[in-house]
Formats: sequence, C-alpha cells, structure tokens
Amino acid sequence: MTLRLLSGLALALASAAALNWAYFVQHGVAASLPALSPRHPVTSLKLLFGHLRWLRGFAVGIGGWVLYVVALALAPLSLVQAASAGGIGVLALLVSRVGGEPLRRLERRGVGVSVLGLALLASSLAGHAPHGSDGAWGAVVVWIGASLLAAGLAAGPVARVLAGGAGLGLAAGVLYAAGDVATKAAVQGGWRLAFVPVLLACHGLAFIALQLGFQRGAALATAGVASLFTNALPIAAGTTIFGEGLGSVPALRLLAFAAVVAGAALLARREASDAPVKRGRALSSAAPVPFD
Repeated sequence: MTLRLLSGLALALASAAALNWAYFVQHGVAASLPALSPRHPVTSLKLLFGHLRWLRGFAVGIGGWVLYVVALALAPLSLVQAASAGGIGVLALLVSRVGGEPLRRLERRGVGVSVLGLALLASSLAGHAPHGSDGAWGAVVVWIGASLLAAGLAAGPVARVLAGGAGLGLAAGVLYAAGDVATKAAVQGGWRLAFVPVLLACHGLAFIALQLGFQRGAALATAGVASLFTNALPIAAGTTIFGEGLGSVPALRLLAFAAVVAGAALLARREASDAPVKRGRALSSAAPVPFD
C-alpha cells in the first residue's frame, strides 16, 4: 500500500472513533430531554444545542466527518468505509464500559457478527486496486434517489417491526450513506461540486432521523444500526458505481458485506422482552451518562 492510501485509512479509523463517541454522547443527552419533534424544529434544536455535553458530541462528530472527507480524497470509497466500519466496536465498548449497560443477547450477537464481517472486509483489502473511477453522475443520482425512498420506508412501515428507534437508525444510516456517496462524487471537483448541496441535505435529514431515534431506543439499536449501514452501503457503491472492484477474492468481500448486514439486522431485531417505550426522558434503555 502507498503512503497516500495508508494515510487515508488511518484518517478513516480516526473518523470512526470520533463519530461513534459523538453518537454515544448525543444518545445519552437526547434520551434525557423532553420529546423532540420535527414539527417544532426551532424548539427541538434549542433543546439540543443548549446542552453543553450534546454540543461537545456534535463538535467531535463534525471533526470526525472532516477527517472522513479528507480520507475520501486520499483513498477509494470502499476501503475508507471498510476501515470506518470498525466504529461499531467502539460504540459497543462505550455502551458496556462507560454507559454501564450490559449488552443484550441479540446485541452481543449483532456486534459479534458485525465484527466478523469487518475482519473479512479487512482481509479482502489484499490486492485491491488503489484507485477507482469517478463514477457516472447518473448512477450517483439514481443511488441517492433510491436511498431517499428506502429511508422513508425504514422510518415508516418498516420501523413498526423493529426494535424501538431501529427504523429511524436504519433511515439515518441509509441517508448518511447517500451523503457519503455524494461526498465521494463532490471531492472529484469541477462541476461535481454541485453534489455538495445534496450531501448536506442527506446528512441533515440523517441527523434529524438519528436524534429522533435516540429518544426511542438504545444506542446500539439506533446509532449502531446507523453506523453499520453508513459503512456497508458505500462499500457496495464503491464496488459498483465507482468501479473499485471486489478485491482479489470477490467471494470474501461479498461474504463480509453479508455479515455486516446480518449484524445490523440482529441489532435492529425486536426481542420478545422488549416493552414499548414512551417518548421523552425515560426513553433510553442505556444507562445515563453524567451530564454537565
């Protein structure tokens, strides 16, 4: 691997750690606040941005996103996402160690399967072409349009059969992934900078979905699912619309992708013991973290 590629992967790992720490902090704060509502955006944003700890998490998340953009300029999308996907382990560690909340049976299985998928993804990097194509703009537009439709379904009818908040977490992950695909297109420069408003819109919608999800479910069912799909879907985009290939062992990459998706499915699955949750201060199943 070249120094440029190694630098991109290192920045992707740093980005994953920052983003998942930010998710953990924001989840703890959002779950303690009065119910947020997209019908009252100004009031909801005041509740969030008026809390110092949430604001710290938000700032760290922005920093993580900046690192991610720089990583995309240095390395192919699928490789950056393969490195970034390790963030699910960071999140699980924060929930169990810092938050003091033991992982449930399905959460342990989901994290385990996801980690297996990430290990396979790392193995599949051998022989990967260091560069892909710029991607056809039409394919990028179709991908983003399909993502918006999928996010709507996830936040609506699909959410009813998943664990609390998981549908919104899934929607956020799909939207963040769409924003990442638009980001990869935009960093090519030139007229492709027209994708900048698109990526900002996708990330803005994802932000709303995730904050609402934080008030309806546990960290791994919301941020965990979002993180996995945020990484898995751009890997698929990298290997298709950006022509980055499947590595030297295509079956290994496909198996890794399937394992990551299966892990997300386990995290989002509703357990028989799951009780309906109310919106507001008593929403999170994760133990509260100390606030400022």
